[in-house]
Amino acid sequence: MEEIYQILETVKDPEIPVISIVELGIVREVRKQNGHVEIDITPTYSGCPALDVIPVLIREALASEGYDDVHVKNILSPAWTTDWISESGLQKLKEYGIAPPVEKTSDKSFLTDGPKKVPCPFCNSENTKLVSQFGSTPCKAAYQCIDCLEPFDYFKCH
Repeated sequence: MEEIYQILETVKDPEIPVISIVELGIVREVRKQNGHVEIDITPTYSGCPALDVIPVLIREALASEGYDDVHVKNILSPAWTTDWISESGLQKLKEYGIAPPVEKTSDKSFLTDGPKKVPCPFCNSENTKLVSQFGSTPCKAAYQCIDCLEPFDYFKCH
């Protein structure tokens, strides 16, 4: 199994090419029996445009290493959560210029009447503002740093 996980570590998320699908936490389970490989994945959200691409990338990566009998299954329950992103994945998001989630599981800022403090991935300032709840993809929000003026995506908690 370890070899299969190592191969899956090379499969990058199509929308965030610096993070693997394993680091992103969408690989839920891998089973291997008699040369047949089954991989369960959970998409970051049900309308994710990469939903059709990721299984193809998985099959291609495994086929290049001699695994030809591969089945990829989408598992929608439990729903994916940003809590499943690995520590290395969170760091890679920040280094890529995407602010990683600042909370666990869900955004509760609406309960506290205060804006969420999202640190800028470029200068680490918390003097940032929400520009739009919708960023470059539906799983991200658009923010701007007031100090360095850089716009950036924030990976929404969910």
